[in-house]
Amino acid sequence: MERDQEKAELGVGHVEEQKTSLSDTAGDDEIDEREGKKIIWRIDRRLVVLVGIMYCVSLMDRTNLSAAAVAGMIEELELTGNRYSVITLLFFVTYMIFQPPSTIIIRKIGPRLFLSSITLGWGAVMIGFGFSPRYQVLLALRLILGVFEAGYFPGSVYLLSTWYTRYEMGRRYSAFYLLGCVASACSGILAFGFMQMDGLAGLSGWRWIFIMEGIITCCLAALGYWLLVDFPDSKRKSWRFLNDRERAWVVRRVDADRGDVTVPKFSLMAFLRGGMDLRVWGYGLIAFCTNTLTYSLAYFLPLILNENLGFSKGASLCLVAPPYAFSGIYMYLVGWAGDRYRLRGPIIVLNMTVSLIGLPILGWHPNPGVRYFGAFFVTAGATANVPGSLAYQANNIRGQWKRAFASASWVAFASLGGIAGSLVFRSQDAATGYRPGLWACIACALMGILLVGVMDLSFYFDNKKADRGEKELETSHEDFQPGFRYTY
Repeated sequence: MERDQEKAELGVGHVEEQKTSLSDTAGDDEIDEREGKKIIWRIDRRLVVLVGIMYCVSLMDRTNLSAAAVAGMIEELELTGNRYSVITLLFFVTYMIFQPPSTIIIRKIGPRLFLSSITLGWGAVMIGFGFSPRYQVLLALRLILGVFEAGYFPGSVYLLSTWYTRYEMGRRYSAFYLLGCVASACSGILAFGFMQMDGLAGLSGWRWIFIMEGIITCCLAALGYWLLVDFPDSKRKSWRFLNDRERAWVVRRVDADRGDVTVPKFSLMAFLRGGMDLRVWGYGLIAFCTNTLTYSLAYFLPLILNENLGFSKGASLCLVAPPYAFSGIYMYLVGWAGDRYRLRGPIIVLNMTVSLIGLPILGWHPNPGVRYFGAFFVTAGATANVPGSLAYQANNIRGQWKRAFASASWVAFASLGGIAGSLVFRSQDAATGYRPGLWACIACALMGILLVGVMDLSFYFDNKKADRGEKELETSHEDFQPGFRYTY
């Protein structure tokens, strides 16, 4: 109760002094509720929007293979047999290997330099895609793309988690990923437009898809170097953003919420110790189940629309947009509900259930129009669970290096889901409507529901023990917060 009262008082400015030097310089400054809301709005506008837009091009650049495939890449590069699936999954090999260090590097050199540099790198690689003369070159470029993109998602998620309290994260992760849905919705339409450049400078239309989207990515990297902000406790300056007094207020309110603002000195053992909590691996398995669905849709939905539902190439690319537009609206609404009612596990179960409704419709209904309608449910449930599972993890972890390890492991398991999503829809199953792949997606959704049920039960019993004074929760951090409770 005392901790809840402290959190309430943060809105009107009377807060305890904290340990960090930043908060010491401004510990006596009072920020009222109205000014506090303005500060949060400025953070939303600058941080969430910018990292979301840059993630938008990240998703677009890693999943535009399906658009290029429909536009003629398969025929020109002779991607026969399982070559297309191999190209899609190779990205995740390096993507997974180079993720764990990313949360450490971003703390060391700062988000502005780290995130903008890797964005520029993968933009240049995307331009190279457009000049690939043969299949083998495309394979090599997909591996390099994985190296550059590996650090963006875990770095961005970690950065966002340091600016907000636990029950503000759901909406922010949803808004962040909502912009990714915009990418998925618009990528088909953009690809259709770039296809019309077919023959320009002697290049095929599918090549212009990669070249133009790579140029857009490089431009956004330059914008990111200028506008990205640092961690709230960092002494590095951000251009025309919060002053020291305002950042100190952010530090104090986050520390009052979960007590892990202070960043201990890095040690490999402190970082790896996060893996001793079995729940960290549970979050990872939920990420695997979720991303198997999302990536299988990203890589194969245009092909399903074209080959199985009978839509033309242009229509197949454009018809990808409505399901993702719908999923963006749905995702933000469930993110808002999760924050409003302080729910995490039930939101994931709801989303998995929505996907389970859509998968049989997409795979088995005889009417192509109704099958396309099923894609709305599958896309909405799958994409909404990306921010949903991230918020589930973020609410139930304390400690900077445990949070960093959990973010890296979440993305590593998500990458495994990407590999699975690349393989579950096999070219030899096209004649059946990719039904074996749909069965695999159904199994992943059911497994996700089971995992959440087991973890929520463990949270419930641990919270009850803590209420009775039998144990303290999340005590691995040296400055652990008494009174911490899990969110289910």
